[in-house]
Amino acid sequence: MKVKRHAIIREIIENTAIETQEELAAALRARQIDVTQATVSRDIKTMMLVKVPAGNGRYRYALPKEKGAVLSKERMARLFYDSVVSLDYSENIIVVKTLPGAANAVAAVLDHTPWQEIVGTVAGDDSILVVVKPREAAPEVVRRMEKFFAQ
Repeated sequence: MKVKRHAIIREIIENTAIETQEELAAALRARQIDVTQATVSRDIKTMMLVKVPAGNGRYRYALPKEKGAVLSKERMARLFYDSVVSLDYSENIIVVKTLPGAANAVAAVLDHTPWQEIVGTVAGDDSILVVVKPREAAPEVVRRMEKFFAQ
C-alpha cells in the first residue's frame, strides 16, 4: 500500500500545487486512499519532498530534483534562511520553530545531515524536536544550525 500511496503522492504533487499536509491528505482521500496526518507527514519525510516557491510568497511540495540537493549545504542554508524562525534547546532537545508547513522539510534535511549527534527529529507543522546525544553536544549543534539560520 505504501508504494502505491507514494506513487499517487508523486502524481498529485507533479500535477497539483499542494501547499500543506492537509491538502495532500485531502487529495489522497479524494482518490480513495484513507490516510492520517501522521501518515502524510511520514510520507513527506520518506519521499524527501521539498517546498519550492509557487509564486506570491507561497510554497508547494515537490520532489527533489536530485537526491544530493536535499543534503547539500546550500539547500540547508536556503531552507533555514527561508523557513526557520527560531532555535532553542534544553538538555538534549533542540526546538526549531519554522514557518507554518515548513517543519517537515527542515526535519528531513536535519535527519540526513552527517551530524552524528542528531539521534532523530519529530516534526509538526511549524515545530521540530531534535534529539541530540550526548546532551553536552546540544549547544554545538545549535551553533551549527545558527550558521545556516543567520545567513
